[in-house]
Amino acid sequence: MRERMLAGDLYIADDPELAAQNQAALDLMDAYNATTVRQGPLRRRLLEELLGSIGEDTEIRPPLFVDYGTQIALGARTFANYGLVALDVARITIGDDVQIGPNVQLLTPTHPVEPEPRRAKWEAAEPITIGDNVWLGGGVIVCPGVTIGENTVVGAGAVVTKDLPANVVAVGNPAKVIRHVEG
Repeated sequence: MRERMLAGDLYIADDPELAAQNQAALDLMDAYNATTVRQGPLRRRLLEELLGSIGEDTEIRPPLFVDYGTQIALGARTFANYGLVALDVARITIGDDVQIGPNVQLLTPTHPVEPEPRRAKWEAAEPITIGDNVWLGGGVIVCPGVTIGENTVVGAGAVVTKDLPANVVAVGNPAKVIRHVEG
């Protein structure tokens, strides 16, 4: 079932293999979220075990919420403020020097619109990619399948439903480009 999930095909999340992987991630996430700032080396070790990869000098302030963790890659010098939700049913790739405000949601899961497959618990996912030097303001929601280009700023509370190019400022629900910035 994991192969179907990672391929973006419909799958059932209650699959025993996926449930075991999710439980392992929840245990690591709980341990990480219970740490204090004075436990920096322990925090780093827990993140390295939980996440697919994490760059040098990257910081995530707890609490952090993930589905599996292993599908998340964070670049160097990236900072995520309190309350990051990164539902990594598909890959989430975050570049270098990214700033993530509090309560940001990176949501890869999708669900069928038709009621019967949804009732049967089928779901799928699409990857999210965030380029280098992006700033996501507080409360931003990034929807499945979105790519955000380098140097882009997404204003607080925006809902990003479609790709954003590099070197722009985008705001609103749905997020719309309001200006270009020097790259």
